[in-house]
Amino acid sequence: MRIYSAALAACGVVALSALAVPAAHADETFGDTDITGVVVNSGDPVVLGTSARTVTVKVTATDPSGFEQINATLYHGSYTSQDSTVPATAACGPTTAATSTCTLTFTLTPGSAPADGSLAGAWSVSAYAIAADGDAEFLEKAAGFDLRRDTHVGVDAPDRVKWGRTLTVTGGVQNADWATGTYAAAAAGRPVQLQFRLKGCTTYTTLKTVNTAADGTVSATVRAFADGDYRWSYAGTPDTAPAVSKAEFVDVR
Repeated sequence: MRIYSAALAACGVVALSALAVPAAHADETFGDTDITGVVVNSGDPVVLGTSARTVTVKVTATDPSGFEQINATLYHGSYTSQDSTVPATAACGPTTAATSTCTLTFTLTPGSAPADGSLAGAWSVSAYAIAADGDAEFLEKAAGFDLRRDTHVGVDAPDRVKWGRTLTVTGGVQNADWATGTYAAAAAGRPVQLQFRLKGCTTYTTLKTVNTAADGTVSATVRAFADGDYRWSYAGTPDTAPAVSKAEFVDVR
């Protein structure tokens, strides 16, 4: 009986080892191993600029016998047709704990993985846990997250203007270009808000919403009636991060 149990355990480990690669096409569970939670970047979207950054993923799993290994992979596309993958720098285990939360680290490298901006947007996480007794679980899509291109927003306005005169505030939106390692103009038609903060106040009020031009620039005119700060606020999209410009103070005389 002991030999039979050991053989089953070994079989379970071998089976899961085969599943923990892109050849698998379905979730698989052996025994009472259970992956109960997968959290990427503390639940926040991942924002990537023009240099490499690390991302953490916490995988929580339970099994009375503890674990030999817990691991995960980030990927873009469907599980059976991945066009970019990022493996963890190292797996977790072994551990005797019946409930284990494994913190895995991944390095995203612009120009490599991901290769370019077409890979921004929805990403997924596959995960597996191999228990000490040979039980195991593999999930094709244990979690999802948004990978967004970093955003820079600029602003420019005159230092001073006469009371009641027209004031023009310009600016521009740029997003990280992963293929070139630079920041490039945002696509045309992206809404950006012109906001104003009265001198001595802490909150901003939205004055106008305009769309980016083909070169990513924005411009709006308002009448100047009081001293204060102007800024541009970009809400972001599923594939680009939100951002606000610095404040530009205008003295009204």
